[in-house]
Amino acid sequence: MDDFKDFSDAVNWIEGIAPFGINLGLDRMRKLLEMLGNPELCLQYIHVAGTNGKGSTCAFLTEVLFQSGYSVATFTSPCIERFTNRIRYDGIDIPEQEVLAITNILKPIVDTVSQSNLGHPTAFEVTTCMALVYFSQIKPDFVVLEVGLGGRLDSTNLISPLVSIITNIGHDHMAILGDSLEKIAHEKAGIIKHGVPVISAVEQEEVIEVIQQHFVKNSSQLFLLKRDFDFEIISSKLNDQVFNFKSKLGNHEHLSLKINGQHQFKNASVAIMALEILRKDNKVQLNGLRKGLEHTEWAGRLEMISDEPRILLDGAHNPVGAKTLADALTKIYTYKKLNLLVGMLNTKEHSEYFKSLLPLVDTLIITEPAFRNQMPAAELYLLAQQIVRENDLKARVHLKPDWKEALQFLSEMTKKDELAVVSGTLYLISDVRSWILYKSDSYKGL
Repeated sequence: MDDFKDFSDAVNWIEGIAPFGINLGLDRMRKLLEMLGNPELCLQYIHVAGTNGKGSTCAFLTEVLFQSGYSVATFTSPCIERFTNRIRYDGIDIPEQEVLAITNILKPIVDTVSQSNLGHPTAFEVTTCMALVYFSQIKPDFVVLEVGLGGRLDSTNLISPLVSIITNIGHDHMAILGDSLEKIAHEKAGIIKHGVPVISAVEQEEVIEVIQQHFVKNSSQLFLLKRDFDFEIISSKLNDQVFNFKSKLGNHEHLSLKINGQHQFKNASVAIMALEILRKDNKVQLNGLRKGLEHTEWAGRLEMISDEPRILLDGAHNPVGAKTLADALTKIYTYKKLNLLVGMLNTKEHSEYFKSLLPLVDTLIITEPAFRNQMPAAELYLLAQQIVRENDLKARVHLKPDWKEALQFLSEMTKKDELAVVSGTLYLISDVRSWILYKSDSYKGL
């Protein structure tokens, strides 16, 4: 086959792999990396798993390391605006010409593997390979690598990290990872490697027990929030949060965050603990800790994207995320009425998501994200109406399947003293954010 000629062709090919879906396992990825010359072997990693908070934790790690003078590559998912958002070096997206060049390297290898008994590589596997090839070429000091799904069988799990992080564990992707917290914990704890320190903010006893089993088996050292490190909230105001960090390895006082939500104290503390371990092992100096934390931003997470009307974007898409969003809406933001626009994927825990948020809502608008596996708006609408009715809630529920029409309806109805929120999936956030900022659709893919 001829080489791809431009960036769009390359990305369209990767997106075209999507029908092969989620097919967890490491054999295909191992073969792909072997045929690429094992680009993953020359890099130093921080590996980040968890149900929620992975992206924010990666953002904190990346910015602190960058402000401390290190070059940092980051791999996260999904993208917020464009495909290139997922693969970054020192805060800058992978260049389009690099995507094109690496795709032309990957295509014949993917074709070869797909003809074997291993089956066709998934889009996420191909994108992970692209990131690792790119990183091996630019040779950053550190790579912050976010797990895609689960951990044990995720395509990122063929690396040997300096430190592993499991942010938290909750109910999400249950059809794939298991129908109990213990089963989900087993999958996420699969990133634990022999002798590699593990940092976690998990709090459920049954989850801690699973993680402890894994770290004992792997002769690892486990650092748990509230046992080995903790934080103290000094103040939590809009765009101005201050806290103290305490651990066995070091304390830091009056650290500032511009990123909103009290859950970010936990995410930042997990990141700091990981960096303290690297500092103890003489891997890093943390002279940029304060500046890095204060400069950290994370698009689509409690992001005020418009002031008139006030529109807040948040990628909450599961029960834990919904509770976190509800907590922030209660403690940080002021409004006379709350108007919520929601679109979700069909694999999520829709009822539990709504139970945290609907008691706060005055107007609920149900739409559909422009993405495969979306929850039909009509079905989500009926479910929301049922929850409102059964719990005698005040929310008025509207059905607007087209997300652009829904957004216009939300914008027109939200008065100056009210707050509009868009949530339910990052794929909806991606489109709404691009439309508000640039009046264009986003690339989501994968």
